[in-house]
Amino acid sequence: MQRKLLPNSKSLFDSARKVIPSGVNSPVRYYAPYPFFVKKAHGSSIWDVDGNKYVDYCNGYGALLLGHANKNVIHAVKKRLAYGTLYGAPIEQEVDLARLISKLYPTMKKVRLMNSGSEATMTAIRLARGITKRKKIIKFEGCYHGAHESMLVHAGSAHNSISISDGVLNDFARHTIVVQYNNIEQLESVISKNNDIAGVIVEPVLGNMGLILPEKNYLARMRKITKQHDVPLIFDETITGFRMSIGGAQQYYGIKPDITTLGKALGNGFVISALGGRNDIMDQLAPNGKVYAASTFAGNPVSVAAAISTIKTLIKSKSKLYPRLAKYTQEIVNAIGDIADDLKIAHQINSIESMFQIFFTSSPVFDYVSSKKSDTKKFHAFFHYLLKKGIFIPPSQFETAFLSSSHCEADVLKTIAAYDQALRMVR
Repeated sequence: MQRKLLPNSKSLFDSARKVIPSGVNSPVRYYAPYPFFVKKAHGSSIWDVDGNKYVDYCNGYGALLLGHANKNVIHAVKKRLAYGTLYGAPIEQEVDLARLISKLYPTMKKVRLMNSGSEATMTAIRLARGITKRKKIIKFEGCYHGAHESMLVHAGSAHNSISISDGVLNDFARHTIVVQYNNIEQLESVISKNNDIAGVIVEPVLGNMGLILPEKNYLARMRKITKQHDVPLIFDETITGFRMSIGGAQQYYGIKPDITTLGKALGNGFVISALGGRNDIMDQLAPNGKVYAASTFAGNPVSVAAAISTIKTLIKSKSKLYPRLAKYTQEIVNAIGDIADDLKIAHQINSIESMFQIFFTSSPVFDYVSSKKSDTKKFHAFFHYLLKKGIFIPPSQFETAFLSSSHCEADVLKTIAAYDQALRMVR
């Protein structure tokens, strides 16, 4: 396949490699031979520096639930900027935001604001160890919970299948137990045989292994087992928070975790995350508690303003927004499935609410092992054909495509047409 020439992006990438490791500031942004560089974005669209326009389904890896440059969020941020950008002291709006989060996520009785999903999950794990006085954390094969030492073990697409990063001491890795997602018997066996489990951390719906859904009653049984053994359950809702429903995956599935992390859609593109849980758990955080967590930029006033505006916009529009996103997603998924069937292309499509992904395999995809059976070379070619047709999805098979409130019926029709042509090219 001959790639569409992007001379300005190539020139920028050549320059970037001289001053930025591998030319990118996050590994998932790279794809061969080089990524396009962005000039601007608005609504559901993104433009590169060579003048090409794409319908965006990467969507900031799920962060932009309200689309690019949402007018409400931008207005709130501009208004806040007039008062300064950082104080190193509390502001009233931090309290307002914590109250909003607690109301929508009743399991988060108290909330600590942070900057990223990685920071929130790192602190959640430290908190679980601090309250239980135990060492080992259970995670699930292929789940990604940030680029910190305890979690860089079988860590999904963002770690490019490297089990343990160079520079991470084996002492960290040996306290992380990895089990198969959707295998409740294995989880129960590991917990029952080990009295040193400090916590279980899970993406309730996996968004960093393509898209993997929990099997029926899987999360409910996980909650039951962890309660029986007095093991804190951490829901990493960095991706699913606000996206699956306004109350996240825990509202969607009716599960009450002990600790929750939020990120991405919380700020609709602005840097912010949150950690929350029961009062007795959260009260263990410093300064009153003995579990230390601190940050100069935590509760940044600009990001707080963006998050408050995002949540209020979602509250106002939720009755129409979530059903519309689910409808558009299903339209795309049904069309892709019909086209792939007609072309006799081996495929699986996983989807839920405003998320979807196609896998080029004949076997159902329900865990790490089954996802790895997909044809990644075919997906790579497929990704480039979609780019040529003006559709931008995450470049890795093991990521997820996301819709936003800015996507419209015209976007859906263009997307279906592009998938049709791309599928015909890779069959």
